Amino acid sequence: MLKQVQHDENKKMKTYFITGISTDVGKTIAAAIITEALQADYWKPIQAGDLDNSDSHKVEKLVSNKKSKFHPNSYALKTPMSPHAAAEIDGISIKASKIIPPKTKNNLVIEGAGGLLVPINDLQTILDLIKPTYKVIVVSRHYLGSINHTLLTVNALKDKGFDVSIIFSGKEHPTTEDIIKKMTQVPVIGRIDEEPYFDKNVIKEYVELFKDKL
Repeated sequence: MLKQVQHDENKKMKTYFITGISTDVGKTIAAAIITEALQADYWKPIQAGDLDNSDSHKVEKLVSNKKSKFHPNSYALKTPMSPHAAAEIDGISIKASKIIPPKTKNNLVIEGAGGLLVPINDLQTILDLIKPTYKVIVVSRHYLGSINHTLLTVNALKDKGFDVSIIFSGKEHPTTEDIIKKMTQVPVIGRIDEEPYFDKNVIKEYVELFKDKL
């Protein structure tokens, strides 16, 4: 019986990696919803720019539960640029080996920086931070070229064997969403609308919509 309880506890603990098809597509709002839905811990390994109002700060302000913990960045860079470039300006070099996930007995939500193949140094990208056991959520937002970017992102993850799902973000665009669903054949968690604002109550509304699909 004890072994069964331990097995059930271990089974529940998952790590979700939130990536996007580009920058400013809604990763942070998606991360806040997933964090709240699972009462998970949150971690942004690399923050580039806006350190006084970082993505970690934004997610913490949107999450209502008392269980979630917000872990410090491995790298907090001053310039809002690609991590490799921001690091160079700061006079440092990012090493994937130093980006170590925080120890937690809780579910963990990790938010990437920009898109999947954003460089973190001369040899590695955000993709190199995603471990085989992670569930990966791709945030896709409609714009000219977004179908191509979504298919490239999802296919790169599928080729490496990751468990991939999609969240659509922004105004609904049925033809874009339909072709992405058909061509990727991965689960769609839902879509985050173009809301006038996001606060704790709005996040809770999306939790109710998404939680059964996580």
